[in-house]
Amino acid sequence: MTRKVWGGRFRGETDALVNKFNASIGFDWRLYAQDIEGSMAHCRMLAKQEIISDDEASLILEALGEIKGELDKGQFPLDDDYEDIHSLVEKALVDKIGAVGEKLHTGRSRNDQVALDVRLYERDALYRIVELIKEAQITLVRLAEDNFDLMMPGYTHMQRAQPVLVAHHLLAYFEMLKRDSERFRECIKRVNVLPLGSAALAGSTFDLDREMVSRELGFDRISENSMDAVSDRDFVLDFLFASSVLMMHLSRLSEELVIWSSQEFGFISISEAFCTGSSIMPQKKNPDLPELIRGKTGRVYGHLIALLTTMKGLPLTYNKDMQEDKEALFDAVDTVESCLEVMRQLLGEISFKGERLKKSAEEGFLVATDLADYLVGKGITFREAHEIVGKMVLFALEQEKELHELTLDEMKHFTRQIKQDVYEWLEPASSLDRRNMPGGTGPEVVKKSIAKAKQELKL
Repeated sequence: MTRKVWGGRFRGETDALVNKFNASIGFDWRLYAQDIEGSMAHCRMLAKQEIISDDEASLILEALGEIKGELDKGQFPLDDDYEDIHSLVEKALVDKIGAVGEKLHTGRSRNDQVALDVRLYERDALYRIVELIKEAQITLVRLAEDNFDLMMPGYTHMQRAQPVLVAHHLLAYFEMLKRDSERFRECIKRVNVLPLGSAALAGSTFDLDREMVSRELGFDRISENSMDAVSDRDFVLDFLFASSVLMMHLSRLSEELVIWSSQEFGFISISEAFCTGSSIMPQKKNPDLPELIRGKTGRVYGHLIALLTTMKGLPLTYNKDMQEDKEALFDAVDTVESCLEVMRQLLGEISFKGERLKKSAEEGFLVATDLADYLVGKGITFREAHEIVGKMVLFALEQEKELHELTLDEMKHFTRQIKQDVYEWLEPASSLDRRNMPGGTGPEVVKKSIAKAKQELKL
């Protein structure tokens, strides 16, 4: 049985069930690199402040480097005896160099130690995720550029509404991901605060150089309040919130890929390499990957709600409840990273069916608003024009015609203001050309949007 780092207060052995229930080594082993990185910086600071000798620091630093290499190779059993990754590293250190290793914990607590480790871990993940978002954006922009000439129906309420460029639709997700990247970058700002030196909750009696440790570890600043520093998990909640919004965006895109690949829509085809089949229906080609991304969104939402619920009733400062932050964070990191990577590759495996898209954009009265705008140009108020066009649509439905198939005499029945030039307003492609305003779906504007996106991405 490994001696607990807090064992001096206790006469007897801890019950085996308590050890198992209390231990976090089964998941916080992920923090070993950050734990050792933080310990090395703390060690160098202790030596600089003459709290330990230079020789002792050298011995500790060399041993920590060896332990890092051994952990990289998986040479330690991660059993419940170690309680957590901090205890494992400390025990391994003492086993290597004896009592000198026990000096490393001078001036710190596991409370500020774990807060540091989690911040370092999250910061590393944030840098990776920002880069993964950029890669997904690059794929979207290239897909938009490759399909620039394609037109499709835009929808509201899942009903065909107005014609838009496929590229314009895709760039909407580029904008969502841009906001996601901004949110994660904001997380980096808030996570990059050094808690070490706060000790258990009240700071340390030793003359610690916190600014030195902050510089060593690449933090922007040190925490201002020791009680807040050890009990703060806002930075994890920030990450989980940003992850939830990102997953919502990926889920919306996934939903559209699922719908578009159905026979009912038939807008896209997903390559066979990124689809699966049915165990009973030989004809099936299922879009499992976007469905899984859509499904995994719920687990990230769950982690956010779970940690919010955990934190809502905790008095200052550290409480063991906060151990529940790690599995939520780790799983969210894994989920977000895998979903971004899958979505990036999936987008490269779809092809748009141009003729089907064009036909869909030409059916369903998608130029009705253009017709109303045409009537406004003839001096009719928009509300009156809206009613006139509504009646024309009803008539066309009864005749089983599209608006452009109505004769001029049939249209004049509704208002004498309609002239031969009306037909120019009833072409979906012309509808796109009339929307060359900033943010619109006009080809000139969308071309500029693609160029701007490429500039932002440094393509």
